[in-house]
Amino acid sequence: MKFIKQFIALATVALAFNAAHAADEAPDALVKRISSDVLNTAKSDKAIQAGDTKKVIDLVETKILPYVDFQRMTALASGRFWRDATPDQQKALTEQFRQLLVFTYSGALSQVKDQTVEFKPLRADPTDTDVEVRSQVNQARGEPIPLNYRVAKGPNGWKIYDINVLGAWLVETYKGTFASEISKGGIDGLIKALTDKNKSLAAKPLNTAAPKK
Repeated sequence: MKFIKQFIALATVALAFNAAHAADEAPDALVKRISSDVLNTAKSDKAIQAGDTKKVIDLVETKILPYVDFQRMTALASGRFWRDATPDQQKALTEQFRQLLVFTYSGALSQVKDQTVEFKPLRADPTDTDVEVRSQVNQARGEPIPLNYRVAKGPNGWKIYDINVLGAWLVETYKGTFASEISKGGIDGLIKALTDKNKSLAAKPLNTAAPKK
């Protein structure tokens, strides 16, 4: 889907965390510091710019994915159907959703060119454990694009569980897709649909791997 592709491409510009500091830094400072590292790497590495599959996926796996709460994100996207899924189904669904985002994050990283990210002041108390980090993506052409994150603090530090672009939350966007697949084939049908999608994406170059309509 084109809209989901936009979500992922923009989020990749500013989305990354670092384990060594995850429990100590404020969430906005953490996102800002590490996103700069990822953005600079994506811009300067010729292999990433050329779509080197292994190198791009390695960057995504080490810098981004460990600090996204995929189980919470998958549960929210599944809505009320999550409670009806067995533990094995929940695990399989989370794994396939994670794999889908591996491909889409990686495809977006290979397309990063001249974007920069500007972070807004954090509106939260020091004791808050669930906050919204606000930023905007600046481009050489066009208006800045609002990009916000829902971030929660757990035993292993801060993790993102939702992303907002232009006023719409990513989880809500996937919720409609998930509900449609579940209505046709149940939880197993959704798992199969995601599995088939991932197989299709795995066979494509990274620069075409983001979902399209």
